[in-house]
Amino acid sequence: MPRNASGEKLSYRTAGVDIDAGDRLVENIKPFARRTLRPEVLAGIGGFGALIELPKRYREPVLVAGTDGVGTKLKLALALGRHDTVGIDLVAMSVNDILVQGAEPLFFLDYYVCERLDVAVATEVVKGIAAGCAQAGCALIGGETAEHPGAFVPGEYDLAGFAVGVVEKSRAIDGRGIVAGDAIVGLASSGPHSNGFSLIRRILEASGADLRRPVAGVTGERTLGGALLEPTRIYVKPVLALLGEIEVKGMAHITGGGLLENSHRMFPDALCARIDRAAWPQPPVFDWLQRAGNVEDPEMHRVFNCGIGMILVVAPDRVEAALERLDAAGESAYLIGSVEKRSPEGPGTIVA
Repeated sequence: MPRNASGEKLSYRTAGVDIDAGDRLVENIKPFARRTLRPEVLAGIGGFGALIELPKRYREPVLVAGTDGVGTKLKLALALGRHDTVGIDLVAMSVNDILVQGAEPLFFLDYYVCERLDVAVATEVVKGIAAGCAQAGCALIGGETAEHPGAFVPGEYDLAGFAVGVVEKSRAIDGRGIVAGDAIVGLASSGPHSNGFSLIRRILEASGADLRRPVAGVTGERTLGGALLEPTRIYVKPVLALLGEIEVKGMAHITGGGLLENSHRMFPDALCARIDRAAWPQPPVFDWLQRAGNVEDPEMHRVFNCGIGMILVVAPDRVEAALERLDAAGESAYLIGSVEKRSPEGPGTIVA
């Protein structure tokens, strides 16, 4: 039988996995997770699985699920040593996705993977995840932390997660009722959100910009890094409140693919979106990215949200009411375009 020639006593810890650190992390995050719990949660953090009931007010509940990550935005968080907001991004990308079907997010689970667990860093990340869940009104009911010694970049981590929500079957939003002439309402983003960061990082490299310094006329008192790390806006609570008062025919979360690839995703094939680029103020950080990277307009619209993180389609006579209610809920919302008939082989979205 082969033997350990050195005589060293081997363990999981010497192999690079610290079970005790994982246990400390679980204890650290329990208080944050508890603050997100909903009445439907029967058992959450600490078990092999979490138990949650469907809310009893739903007569024909339909579950809606979405999953995503944070992408290479994590590279900026790591470079700046700032880990308190990327968890909000993680939650936002999934809960905003299921919101477009009209779903109320019920719960969220995350997956955190690293080469060697830094409990302090992981705690900050999960605190952000809990904060995002609180913004979305969903419960953080569990997750998984994995150490991959020798198989992952030392000092780095990656994140993934998923959300499950519920919608009344008769109130699920699928875009089938959208017709030419309907109005497109845009909700302001907080910045690039969690998309386009491979291009952003290339722009930073090419321009030599310092992430730790403000940019005059762009970031105010914040550093450039702080502006770019601004977490993804979570639209759940104001939009769900709106759905209780006004018929929304369709929605789109503006993520990877930007305005051009996302605005029409819920449309019937015979229709397209015409968006008026002058209808909302573009955050200065996008102007800086375009100048610093010499990025053409079509590429900006195909990669970034350019200041609009969520779009809603409503009948023309409901626009003013929708804008008023969203404004009252603290959202900056704009009439940004309309629905048109789509020409054969024409684009799904026209930004002009």
